[in-house]
Parts: sequence; structure tokens; C-alpha cells
Amino acid sequence: MPATSQALPQAAQSALTPGQVISKYQVDAPVDVVGIAHELGVNVWETHTMPDNISGKIFRDPLNGGTSGFSIVVNSSHAIVRKRFTIAHEIAHFILHRHILESRSDLTDDAMYRSGLSTKEETAANQLAATILMPYSLINKIVNEGTNDVDALATRFQVSTTAMKIRLGVPV
Repeated sequence: MPATSQALPQAAQSALTPGQVISKYQVDAPVDVVGIAHELGVNVWETHTMPDNISGKIFRDPLNGGTSGFSIVVNSSHAIVRKRFTIAHEIAHFILHRHILESRSDLTDDAMYRSGLSTKEETAANQLAATILMPYSLINKIVNEGTNDVDALATRFQVSTTAMKIRLGVPV
């Protein structure tokens, strides 16, 4: 990685299924997406060298990748909510489309989460990313504790208000 990139610490790859790993991290908000990535064996990086229209990518990284051999790199100039969604989106590609990743050197997503994959594959990655970041069970728990304002929920989950509205089915 370029000298401007910074790796986040990595844990060992988990023997749990991807769904079990995700569930393990969905007990409180915000969901630790970097922890999920690391437990799935994917390293997470931030870099200053990406153009502003690129949010992040997942790629085979034999030198600095996690135990799976893959890394996710996100644009360090983007807001934390964008970085978190990008990490979750790339985790979704790793889980859902690993067979495609195995045959490509990388999968780069622009700011609209378009990678060159089909709309169906991108939609699936976006849906799983939302499920990772904003599980309905955790939303319901927090609403039952008294937080029911969309902006407050978005802040608690460290997602954009737009993402939370979409997840809740509230008009954007």
C-alpha cells in the first residue's frame, strides 16, 4: 500500500459462518464493521490517494491482505457514515460474490456503489450492507428503549439519515 495508507489492526480469521460473525457484532449500535471484516479475514485500510468519486474497493492483497488474502480500502476523505457503508458493502461483495472476486484483481465501487457488476449484484450488496449496519432486531431494541427519531437512530448507528430512512421505509 502507498505510504499514505493506514492499516487497522486485524484479528484472526473466524471459524464461524459469515452470518454468525455478523450476528456476533450486532448486539449494540454502531455495528463494528471493521471487526466483522477482520473476523472474516479481510484487512481494512484507509487511503488519501483515491479520487473523490471512489468510495472504496475490495481486492486480492497478497502482501497486506487479511487471512483470506483480501483487503478493503476506503477513501479517507469521505465522511464516517460513507466509510462505514462502504466497508459493509465490500463485506457483502466478499460474502455474496467471492467467486467473482477470485477471478478479478479488484472490485472498485464509486460513490454511487457501482462497480461494473450487474445491478442485481450491486443491489444485493447494498441490501446486505444495510442488514449488517442496521439490523431490524437492533433497530427495534433501540426504538423500544425510547429512541424513535430517524436522525437520532442514524446518529446512533453511524449511518446517513438517508440510509436509515430507506431501511425504515420512510420517504426520502
